[in-house]
Amino acid sequence: MPVSSSHAKVLSLTYVALMAALMAVCAWITIPVGPVPFTMQTFAVFAALGLLGGKRGTLAVVVYLLLGLVGLPVFAGFSSGSAALLGPTGGFLVGFLASALVYWGVTAKWGKSLPGMALAMGLGLVVCYAFGTVWFLLVYTGGGSAATLLGALTLCVFPYILPDLGKIALALVLTRRVGKYVRG
Repeated sequence: MPVSSSHAKVLSLTYVALMAALMAVCAWITIPVGPVPFTMQTFAVFAALGLLGGKRGTLAVVVYLLLGLVGLPVFAGFSSGSAALLGPTGGFLVGFLASALVYWGVTAKWGKSLPGMALAMGLGLVVCYAFGTVWFLLVYTGGGSAATLLGALTLCVFPYILPDLGKIALALVLTRRVGKYVRG
């Protein structure tokens, strides 16, 4: 049975809202391990991108960030507002948006094959790490001479690489198993 245009739009917006909500729930699943907590946000971001595609997945990330910016406690530790975005881990939050844009661009060029999505998610993760690490160096350490790139990477990236690759794998499995049920 064909779906009307207005029904398709409502369904699309519902998927975007559900993925933004998933990002919030996954942010609340937190294990504190220093200045950058371990969360499931990375999984939710890449699941949204894999299931919804670049455009709607990016929109879900934007909605999630805007919800936090206006004061809803959707970030890790139930935090919100500009203080969370401008704090030491704010670069990772902004990095989620950059990751989404990278994913969108890569899959637009190479398609949504499993290797294409894996490449897009991997490159997106690298971009997220870059945003988060630079932000951390500038904000958390004040950009002082004692701040080193290696020190920031040791705190912000190295402990998270394997778990984040596992989250990407989980997002890819979910995308392959459930993606066929998400209309387009």
